[in-house]
Amino acid sequence: MDNNEVTSEQLQQKFNELKQSYNQAPAPTYQQRVEILKTLKAALLANESEIYQALKLDYGYRSEFDTLIADILPSIAAINYALKNLKKWMKPSKRHAGLLLAPSSVKVHYQPLGVVGVITPWNFPVFLALGPTIQALAAGNRVMIKLSEFTPNANGAIRQLLSGLSDHVQVIEGEADIGAAFSSLPFDHLIFTGSSSVGKRVAKSAAENLTPITLELGGKSPTIIDDQIKMSIAIDAIIIGKSINSGQICVAPDYIFVPQHRQQEFVEIFIQRYREYHLKSDGDNNQTNIVNKRQYQRLISFLDDAKEKGATIHSVAEIEANQQRIYPQVITEVNADMEVMKQEIFGSLLPVMTYRNIAEVTEYINARPRPLALYIMSKNRALISHLVENTHSGGVAINDSIYHVAADDAPFGGVGNSGMGHYHGHEGFLTFSKAKTVLHSSAWLPKNRLILKHRDLMVKVMRKVFLR
Repeated sequence: MDNNEVTSEQLQQKFNELKQSYNQAPAPTYQQRVEILKTLKAALLANESEIYQALKLDYGYRSEFDTLIADILPSIAAINYALKNLKKWMKPSKRHAGLLLAPSSVKVHYQPLGVVGVITPWNFPVFLALGPTIQALAAGNRVMIKLSEFTPNANGAIRQLLSGLSDHVQVIEGEADIGAAFSSLPFDHLIFTGSSSVGKRVAKSAAENLTPITLELGGKSPTIIDDQIKMSIAIDAIIIGKSINSGQICVAPDYIFVPQHRQQEFVEIFIQRYREYHLKSDGDNNQTNIVNKRQYQRLISFLDDAKEKGATIHSVAEIEANQQRIYPQVITEVNADMEVMKQEIFGSLLPVMTYRNIAEVTEYINARPRPLALYIMSKNRALISHLVENTHSGGVAINDSIYHVAADDAPFGGVGNSGMGHYHGHEGFLTFSKAKTVLHSSAWLPKNRLILKHRDLMVKVMRKVFLR
């Protein structure tokens, strides 16, 4: 067992300590929460270089651009946004009591839940650990984070930057058995980011304690290119989503719909522009590796299966097995029997489907599990409106990809097979808070005595006033 891994007994002990810490101070003030968030921000900035190095070690190679744009920047942005809005979020909201409850007043108070559990994946280990944690801390909670066993160096960096917040945040490492034990703890809320298959097991464990959950899963996020958009514009947006972290992103474009007559145009321009952005003449590159051999072999098996079943492969560059690097492989002539069209790809393979009319597209998407994201490449407002209104997905980006996740003032979450619940911004604060209704009636007013003494009269009055 690694020195940082815990036993089931130690896991329970850490949970009990956080629960006790919360019970001793269940209502942290605005200023206390601000200090916690500022401490976290300072630690994150102080450990920036260590995070870059740690993720390079975990991946074999990971570009600093990927780590900056997908792990560090969104974490800092989430803290800044919470600091800017926290006072407003914490303020009780006035509600209308209505004639029936007059002259009482009604307010909704936002109370910390207690101890929040966060289970993180390996693809963005810093942001997907800190993002929910920031929201939970802003809401006044304590947090336990279960880190992925596949990113040990990043875990060390996270542990270091959180070391000054041990009364509020505990970090857990361990293999699958510790992950299972973690999800079985009686958290006041549990958020899991990862695959749908594991998400189902987490939900089942949480149900034993009636623990509310947020599931951020994934799925096969489609991209639709219309017949008018300039192809280079569409492709640049797709490359952003498919090249960051080598497509190892839950909201990466998973497969592409193009009009039949534009398929060859798509393949040629995609390869040309990807090479321009990511391949240098001296043989150097800035493409992140596939995280480990297991994930590398999974992608290779998808590619082999597609070839065997009749697909055509268009390579941006030859696959370098010894480098654990896969440049995008554009796959045409795909069919529903191929594994690459059944499973979430989570990597740099890119199937392309053709369509004759948009009804084929919506029918195909709606016949399958609802994706975490949907991308539309078009300037046609009627087409955009049709696709937004007639498909379900966790989120939509138009003429862009993945960046909608960075919108601080908007919820992020899946639907159906791609997840449940929301976090980010105000929705994150609400997710990790109990919205508690408080009815306040004046002590001097003998309202209840009057109701009890004159019930028959009250029945007549209420029927006349309310049953209309």
